[in-house]
Amino acid sequence: MKYSINKQEKYTVLSLEEANLNSVIAPSLKSELVILRNEGIPNLVLDLSGVKFVDSSGLSSILTANRLWKDGGMFILTGATQPHVKKLIEISRLESVLTIVPTVEESVDYIFMDEIEKELNSEDE
Repeated sequence: MKYSINKQEKYTVLSLEEANLNSVIAPSLKSELVILRNEGIPNLVLDLSGVKFVDSSGLSSILTANRLWKDGGMFILTGATQPHVKKLIEISRLESVLTIVPTVEESVDYIFMDEIEKELNSEDE
């Protein structure tokens, strides 16, 4: 599996550099996601901007990431702009389950805004 990781203090961006997120790639992606979560990565952005095709195994790996970061932290899916990828997410009705943001930059902004909101809410208590 080809990918790149950009680790920052508040978030990590995992950019998948494969055209297909399928049954060949999905197990490796799931393993990497578990490793990242066990390392204590607070927020994960999964960048699919290079992915042209996702099958049910790939969808399962995306949902695994969402589940891993559900209890503390945030999982954001970004770059899901290819027609087949968008259609699969829409058909699966995952836009109501996943946090989907158009770009990596907007995803990072989203994370920082969420952090600010949490800080403000904790001050109010």
